[in-house]
Amino acid sequence: MPISFELTAAARAARDHFHAMARDHMRPISRKYDDHEHELPREWVDWYWREGRRSGPLVPGPGDGMVQVCIQAEELCWGDAGLYLRTPFAGLGGSAVAAAGTKEQKERFLSVFQADGPPAWGAMAITEPGAGSDSAAIETTATLDGDEWVLNGTKIFCTGGEGASSAPGGFVVVWATVDPGAGRGGIKAFVVPAGTPGMTLVSLEKKLGIRASDTATLRFENCRIPRTNLLGSAEVRKSAGGAGDKGFKGAMATFDASRPIVAAMAVGVGRAALECLLEELAREGVAIRYDAAPTEQTALERDVIQMEAELQAARLLTWRAASMMNRGRPNNLEASMAKAKAGLAVTRITQKAVEWLGPLGYSKQLLVEKWMRDAKINDIYEGTQQINLLIVARRILDYSSSMLR
Repeated sequence: MPISFELTAAARAARDHFHAMARDHMRPISRKYDDHEHELPREWVDWYWREGRRSGPLVPGPGDGMVQVCIQAEELCWGDAGLYLRTPFAGLGGSAVAAAGTKEQKERFLSVFQADGPPAWGAMAITEPGAGSDSAAIETTATLDGDEWVLNGTKIFCTGGEGASSAPGGFVVVWATVDPGAGRGGIKAFVVPAGTPGMTLVSLEKKLGIRASDTATLRFENCRIPRTNLLGSAEVRKSAGGAGDKGFKGAMATFDASRPIVAAMAVGVGRAALECLLEELAREGVAIRYDAAPTEQTALERDVIQMEAELQAARLLTWRAASMMNRGRPNNLEASMAKAKAGLAVTRITQKAVEWLGPLGYSKQLLVEKWMRDAKINDIYEGTQQINLLIVARRILDYSSSMLR
């Protein structure tokens, strides 16, 4: 069955709408909040909560068009990736609730993002000081005490953790083990509402890029939540094949949804840098000769054409993974391919843009040096380049995690 990559009229209109949103409300304050890390970008947060969120969700819920979400992510990250991540929305935590929550849980935790009231955030807390890519190494514990779960442990690198842990209506989805001896089989996802006693914001990371984003360390000390805040079943499965009730698998499945979005974010940052380079070249009267033979092209022309090809390849892989999800098809392989390709592409593109612009690119006169710093995180979060390539290899070779590490 042939696949068309032409956007519909509605999709083009939506793309133009989000591009205008990024141009008018993000770009003008981009440098300010890169320079003032950890300061809440009130202009963007208030405007988005008042008007911008009516344009559609930033993360998909059941039935939402994933390609549309990826187009939106690309345009808004063309504006500013850090501000995009600081936007008041349900985030990865919302994706986990949408994937694994009951009807009652979805209504209880997600309705705030459509309601009037103060801005709210959602977040996911997975990574720990001793547990990164290997979820089986998670040491945060969840102990059932009557009708409450008691959480104890520390989570690091929690995107959106400041807003989600403190702003009314927000929540953090925390991964914790109910049985440390069960490996992945004991890992469950728990929803911790903002302001819950025992959940403490310890610190915010000082980062290379995406500085407008709040990347938090959260501590849980005898943090009590209702028994009904568990996503999925409390059953522990210790079979040789590994774990996986709906809660764990559903939470894990959020990565199959989020990785194309992260790839789209990378495409947006890469496109911003490439467009900036082309604009500066045009200002100097330099045109790219696309019709020249490769042997006659300059090094600059070859680099620009390669940058454009890398960007387009990353975008098409992203849309493929997103469209498969729209059709209800498993996209674990394609999501990891898109994420790996886009992370590598945006790193190369932004570095080349700075390189060709020379001192101008390295200075703060343009935003291109910021985009180079923003780019690198796309190769790290939501699964590092190495982890995503490992997933790709496992899926292609049909190897289990124990067969290929």
